[in-house]
Amino acid sequence: MSSTGYFSYSMRTVVHCAPGSLIRLPSLFEGLGGKRVVLLSDPGLKAVGLVDQVVEVFANMASGNSPQLVGVFPEIGADAACQTVNAALAYTRSVAADAILAVGGGSVMDAAKGVKYALHHKLADIREALQGGIKLESWPKARPINIPHIAVPTTAGTGAEVSAAAVFFNEEAGIKCNLAAPFIEADIAVLDAKVTLGLPAGLTASTGMDALTHALEAVASPTANHFTDAHAFAAAQLIEQNLPLAVENGQNLEARNSMIQASTMAINAFLGSLNAIPVHNCAHAFGALFHIPHGDANAVLLPIVMETLPELYLPSAERLARALNMSTGNLQDQALLDAVVERIREFQRQVGCATTFSRWQVNAEQLEPVDQAIASDPAALFYPIPADKIREIALKAIG
Repeated sequence: MSSTGYFSYSMRTVVHCAPGSLIRLPSLFEGLGGKRVVLLSDPGLKAVGLVDQVVEVFANMASGNSPQLVGVFPEIGADAACQTVNAALAYTRSVAADAILAVGGGSVMDAAKGVKYALHHKLADIREALQGGIKLESWPKARPINIPHIAVPTTAGTGAEVSAAAVFFNEEAGIKCNLAAPFIEADIAVLDAKVTLGLPAGLTASTGMDALTHALEAVASPTANHFTDAHAFAAAQLIEQNLPLAVENGQNLEARNSMIQASTMAINAFLGSLNAIPVHNCAHAFGALFHIPHGDANAVLLPIVMETLPELYLPSAERLARALNMSTGNLQDQALLDAVVERIREFQRQVGCATTFSRWQVNAEQLEPVDQAIASDPAALFYPIPADKIREIALKAIG
């Protein structure tokens, strides 16, 4: 719980949730006042036909006064690289779009936020806003952005559709940069579980572990509060129950629907209690250096970081166990935390996610830049990890 008694909690994005809700996109943009919509997505979703499905929704609803889809930019790659964000920004300007539709995973969601922020601030290069690797803005200095913006997540992981934060890969500096500013999040998030049915089992597992990491870091946060607890506990418990079902049967619509809601709730809890996030701290570093997808990085690091930093997690051991639907029995303190870590490892095996970084060919000779990246990541400002613990985590993670 909050040690100061003061906290702020915001969920500005309106959620529309139902299987098949994709059909509502044109009318939702009309309600927001959007006239000329640009669609941002990724090559994979273009290849499987989802981008064309969205285009067809607009074509079928076309009328004289309805919002028009004036352009499609399906080129957002993994990590939302600044160069790609800039290309999407230039394209958005070239088609004179006044509204943004993001359809995809976390990278697409973050790229859309970068485009929106750059349009609002009249930037040509998103890197102008990311000097030093991080840009933090707060209300009332940050003002509303009058650009209609809808997000349709295609994975149940990042929750980026409702978060006022984005992560970009600055390929020039070789680091992941953070932008946190009110109003960059979508005005509306359309949670349509049907668009996640085709997600492969491996990607379902890794993105689900990303969501679980958000929920558990919120549970263990020193500034957790009743509002964040409501979403963190519900999200973690739903993930524990439904992620194995979604991995086992990708067409299980009920499990997919629960997962996409859990993902959205988890990020709300994570950002509403933002404080010590050492799992994300380490994941950012490994991801930037070795291009490890964020969900996989969190999946590997979650139990490793928890067992290596007991001083942070011991006070929350009972809360973490409850979040994972565990029966604690007579276990207390270190024994209970050990049981929580073992349950997460069992869960890793159950869903088949990565447990080490061996597939990315990270070895001990490469750990010095890893140490530096973890220590210098913006997330380390919240909870600096001691150097010996950084090396211990890294050695365990490379297997």
